[in-house]
Amino acid sequence: MTTTSRPHLRHRTPGDLLFSIALGTTVALVLFATVYPIWFVTVASVSDPTMVATGRVWLFPQGFSLFGYEQILADDRIWTGYRNTLLYTVVGTALNLVVTLPAAYALSRREFAPRKPLMFFFAFTMFFSGGLIPTYLLYRDLNLLDNWLVFVIPSALNVYNLIIARAFFEHSLPEELFEAATLDGVGYFRFFLSMALPLSKAIIAVIGLYYLVQHWNDFFTGLIFVRDYDKQPLQIVLRDILLSNQAFAGGAGGAGGSSGGEYAQQFADQIKYGVIIVSTLPVLLVYPFIQKYFEKGVMVGSVKG
Repeated sequence: MTTTSRPHLRHRTPGDLLFSIALGTTVALVLFATVYPIWFVTVASVSDPTMVATGRVWLFPQGFSLFGYEQILADDRIWTGYRNTLLYTVVGTALNLVVTLPAAYALSRREFAPRKPLMFFFAFTMFFSGGLIPTYLLYRDLNLLDNWLVFVIPSALNVYNLIIARAFFEHSLPEELFEAATLDGVGYFRFFLSMALPLSKAIIAVIGLYYLVQHWNDFFTGLIFVRDYDKQPLQIVLRDILLSNQAFAGGAGGAGGSSGGEYAQQFADQIKYGVIIVSTLPVLLVYPFIQKYFEKGVMVGSVKG
């Protein structure tokens, strides 16, 4: 194929070439700044702590060591935290989708008369909060303190995700499809279940991932509203493991001198790197399976919202 059949190649000016180089360089730098920290933490978590402390670890492991992971996985608390967080994430995300998708669909229908005042009510909660103390008192009166439902019920609906889903239903589902279904005797509820949802895999993937990450990273709820250690999420457990190892490193420094303190701190740092990987790996493993839906859905929600 010659360039005569590809007009976009015939008029490539020096300015276009310079722009392409600048764009490629910028993308490469952003990619490096995004990927390298994750790669470094991964490599450092399996390297000899002394090699990491002396700056010899850059791209590949040096002096292979699994000490950090051995210490983390040998702690029974980590399995309790994983069990709890998996429960809160799975149940919470399922409830989020069950609440958000029907609400977004109803608010997307122009014939739904109260949709504007209801949307104002939802949006109002994004800008104003009752505050921590009233929230604590409310949860206490609802018997949600030290209750695993505190991780699920109060966060059943995220208004930002509701707006994204509403925009998708409003702009991506053809009105002609609903009219044709109505002529066949299909009502709103059946149309939502049999037609709207099967055509909404992209937006389901988007808000599902948002909710999943929200529940998986939930640290504040467990810190404030839960005292029972058997119900603490993974993030609180990992925080406690880090604090206990930092305290051990500080004690070793005082008892064994500067040399002992340095070695203890190095091992504490390796445990820290291992904690980062343990806490982020499940989400990183889930994302590739929904990436194709995520890219499409997030663009529709952002451009047409």
